[in-house]
Amino acid sequence: MPAPSYSPAPPRTWAEISFSALKHNFHCARQASHCQIMAVLKAGAYGHGMVPVAKALEKEGLEFFGVASALEARKLTHAGISTRMYLLGPTTAEEREEIVIHQWTPSLSSLDEIQHFNQLAAKHNIKLRVHVTLDTGMGRGGFLPKDYPEAIATIHNLSHLTLEGVGSHLPSADEDQVFTQQQIQLFEQTVSTSPPPYIHIANSAGLLDYTSNLCNLARPGLMLYGISPTQSHQTSLRPVMTLKSKVSLVRTLPKGHGISYGRSTILPHATRVATIGAGYGDGYPRALSLKGAQVLIRGARCPLLGRVTMDQIMVDVSALPLCQAGDEVELFGPNILVSELAQKSNLISWEILTGITPRVTRVYL
Repeated sequence: MPAPSYSPAPPRTWAEISFSALKHNFHCARQASHCQIMAVLKAGAYGHGMVPVAKALEKEGLEFFGVASALEARKLTHAGISTRMYLLGPTTAEEREEIVIHQWTPSLSSLDEIQHFNQLAAKHNIKLRVHVTLDTGMGRGGFLPKDYPEAIATIHNLSHLTLEGVGSHLPSADEDQVFTQQQIQLFEQTVSTSPPPYIHIANSAGLLDYTSNLCNLARPGLMLYGISPTQSHQTSLRPVMTLKSKVSLVRTLPKGHGISYGRSTILPHATRVATIGAGYGDGYPRALSLKGAQVLIRGARCPLLGRVTMDQIMVDVSALPLCQAGDEVELFGPNILVSELAQKSNLISWEILTGITPRVTRVYL
């Protein structure tokens, strides 16, 4: 017998990705920074889907895509992306030959890296363009300012490397204005004696709240996806991801009935309870349990009840007498910002976005 014909079931939980919002935020970054742009696409473009996001942004014209590893650069290259790949952190020895062969751009943090890249570039007869990382306070990688002259002198004396840029990173641009201003000043003083073609320090918070007379390249990440690191700029950005699910069940439960694991919520009165097909297995944080989180159903905010479970959550829909199974639910998006959930769960927006799991279908609009 032939197999019966049927339409596959739609996903219970999905993430709608708005390319129009993405492009709007990209142009906000360009206008705010007055610089060329390196769009940070690491960690699957912050959970939005690295290849589709890269293809959408490439049409806008930019200098680099920032990635975390050779694996991410390879994925974009194999997808046909021609914009240059920039490795944002120190590389492992095993990654470097692939980086050289594809002429991706490494950021160098040690003399050992410099020498090894030169050896590999000579082996393949390639003149590799490189950037140097300057550690002005992040403590994660790079040369200290006192060691910067030796680093650039070493590169200039090697046959197969070309110093194309220097960058640093701002660890507290959204928290500590005084330190950040000092950091930018130190960076500019160190670099100004022999500036290479590309000079960059600003992440999203850096380009939104600070200025530099020397930098000509900016590295926006979070703001590209429509979330501002500081609340003052949120109104100019548009959230790119809307995480959605559906109501699977609506019941009226009696006073005294427990909700979810541990029975941490006991209903104080008869309550209409909607069950929604999303949980921490989809990336909706368990840390939102009992923190006053809400979801949006039929245009109304509905409070979360009990603990978030792996595949389901429960919410109070007593104020929505027409709520029924099949109703669409916004878990976060333009009406409930992911930054609101981050604050309630004591997480950060970056962590929530990159934690949206593979079983959540991305739908590109």
